[in-house]
Amino acid sequence: MAFINSRKYPVTGRKSPTSCSMASAATLLAGLALAGPAAAADMPAATGTTDAQMSHASNLPGIKVEASISGDYRVDTLSSPKFTQPLLDTTQTISVIGRELIQQQGATTLTDALRNSPGVGTFYVGENGSTSTGDAISMRGFDTSSSIFVDGVRDTGSISRDVFNIEQIEVTKGPDGTEYGRTAPTGAINMVSKQPQRGHSLSGSVGYGSGSHRRAVADWNQSIGGNAAFRLDVMGQDSGVAGRDKVENDRWGIAPSLAFGLNTPTRLYLDFLHVKQDNVPDGGVSTIGLPGYSSPDPTRPFITEAPRVDPDNFYGTRQDHEHVTTDMFTAIVEHDVSGNVALHDTLRWGRTRQDYLLTSFTATAANLLTPDPADPSSWTLARSNPNFKHQNNRIITNQTNLTANFGSGAITHNLSAGIELTQEKATTLGLAALDGSTWPAANLYHPDTRADGLIYGETGAYGNGTTDTAAAYVFDTMKFGAHWQINAGARLDHYRTEFSSTDLCGSRRGPACGSNPVGTVLPSVDARLSGNLPSYKLGVLYKPAANGSLYANFAMSQEPPGGSTLTLSNSANSADRPDLDPQKARTVEVGTKWDLLGERLLLTGALYRTTVSNDLVQDPTDGLYYQVGRKRVQGIEIGAVGKLTERWAVSAGYTTMDARVVDGSAVASDGSRDLAYTPKSAFTAWTTYRLPFDLTLGGGARHAGEMKRGTDGAIGTPAHTDAYWVFDAMASYPVSRHLSLQLNLYNVFDKSYVAAINKSGYRYTPGTPRSAMLTANIRF
Repeated sequence: MAFINSRKYPVTGRKSPTSCSMASAATLLAGLALAGPAAAADMPAATGTTDAQMSHASNLPGIKVEASISGDYRVDTLSSPKFTQPLLDTTQTISVIGRELIQQQGATTLTDALRNSPGVGTFYVGENGSTSTGDAISMRGFDTSSSIFVDGVRDTGSISRDVFNIEQIEVTKGPDGTEYGRTAPTGAINMVSKQPQRGHSLSGSVGYGSGSHRRAVADWNQSIGGNAAFRLDVMGQDSGVAGRDKVENDRWGIAPSLAFGLNTPTRLYLDFLHVKQDNVPDGGVSTIGLPGYSSPDPTRPFITEAPRVDPDNFYGTRQDHEHVTTDMFTAIVEHDVSGNVALHDTLRWGRTRQDYLLTSFTATAANLLTPDPADPSSWTLARSNPNFKHQNNRIITNQTNLTANFGSGAITHNLSAGIELTQEKATTLGLAALDGSTWPAANLYHPDTRADGLIYGETGAYGNGTTDTAAAYVFDTMKFGAHWQINAGARLDHYRTEFSSTDLCGSRRGPACGSNPVGTVLPSVDARLSGNLPSYKLGVLYKPAANGSLYANFAMSQEPPGGSTLTLSNSANSADRPDLDPQKARTVEVGTKWDLLGERLLLTGALYRTTVSNDLVQDPTDGLYYQVGRKRVQGIEIGAVGKLTERWAVSAGYTTMDARVVDGSAVASDGSRDLAYTPKSAFTAWTTYRLPFDLTLGGGARHAGEMKRGTDGAIGTPAHTDAYWVFDAMASYPVSRHLSLQLNLYNVFDKSYVAAINKSGYRYTPGTPRSAMLTANIRF
């Protein structure tokens, strides 16, 4: 059967083993006689398969490899059987970041890899008193961190995700409720896991770089008999962060998997993933001294002229920590009923545990002390906002999909339909500083991280949320001859959310105290919420030639209160109030895609507009909140991916984002209707060229436009961040058949820039300064 007829497949091979430390990971690499770059494990594709089997298998995590001289960043198909057509004929802006591109750039996390998709990044650091952690991804002006999936299943938790076990990353833009259920208004991100394949290979890499970055990975694939295979990916990292004092990203992971029935009509994949992280989180840097900064205290105008704070500064303490444990078990069954009908079933159990203490701060007039105005070295900043989180997330789901091709003559159909049953749970324990304890203030220009003494513990507060979802969907691509297609899809989710919590009365989120002392733990929320979420999409495509398409697409999705976090609230200004209607997102997109240079280069271009309605707005007359707000983002996005010649590969994208409030209160600090934390334009590019003597040279550029910060009554601070360009470079050389060396240089011109800023503008995340990474890739 031919659900997706593909010429190309994502490149394979890559990272993996490790234990708790770098040393143990390196020992494992040596012990396995490690080999192969974390970029290209030669895993021979199964031979003797039927076209139907191979076509269907390419739609799933088992991935075929095709050798090329310079490497090919192009991926023509998505992993999910819900997408029945190749990207050329899919009526939506979609970019696929393959493993070879990830390896060449030395990307280790999802956030790193997403730099290859324009307009996608971590631009926002969090609210006033809290700092965002993990993959706090924004896409086209809206938070997308709750719309991250692994093999089509939602991945919960505000954590940083490693890519050592990832084959490709699929970024779909526009409402994706039809594919995934509740999602962010502007898109979703799907990470595709590596799977066992027929053949034998062993590969790995050991790297060292700036910021004491040390990392080892290995990838071992082994056939078992004629139709089964085993794969083991392991990873270990012991790393600081270049340009940031005391911040650490230490983790190890292991991902064993088994496959049965390869090259047969029925295939079974069993995967397990275990990752542990022991990090020191980054609370950001004071914005004092940045362009546009002004004093938070009109009586102390000299603060405006203060020198810039060193971007290396760390205002946390040695008590700061982030402990994360992730476990994930997946069983995937594929069965080819006939040449035109196939079943795909995914069963997933996943759990994430996160515990952290992160020192945050707000440099308000009260928190910023200047005992000697003429001597900034005497100025201090209160460490007044300890951020705590102790949260467990769990998901269990079963997704069953049927794909079928039928019809003849003038109309043919590629049908994909399915049922999904999911339960998600989130449990949070309340932690806080006890007995009025606090840390000593930090010196603004020379903070001492040895500060300790904060006494904290459980407060008795908790939150417990459960969401059960039953969903059914159907997609159909109807082809009318060689030139016209209609791509239609519809989905209905029935959800039920239960949430209960207790909180400290008198706190920002807590209930009123009544006759109780402030700080008493009292019931806060006890709510039940259920409903139906219909979503749909409709695309019309015209093919003026076999290698090109013109299309128009309309899509709608919804997200209910508490949909992103499973947390409901009684606060009047919270979008998670159970009495509210779901937020709705509608996208209109027109675009074109062309396969050029003998099917080597894919060019795409689109005009899009997304409108989000049912936004919560406060009425200035009665002070109450109503769902009458609308926000909109519109612009263009163009992309190019593939090969210009057999030795020259390229991946590039550019987008504009005109994001603004259409109806409702202004959210930008300058009073305009622009959405905050959204660059008006973004560009990304990466290219490599392989010279005749096998030296590969490459480089890339990243650009983000000016961003405005949000409005919240903060006095002073920068009202916006400046636009920036950053350039990277890479060189790799095969020393022998089994060993190659790769050198990556980041931010070659040492550009100083603001990567992300918080709502009030008191703190920001500095961009990484000039740094380097040397990697030895081994392959057998």
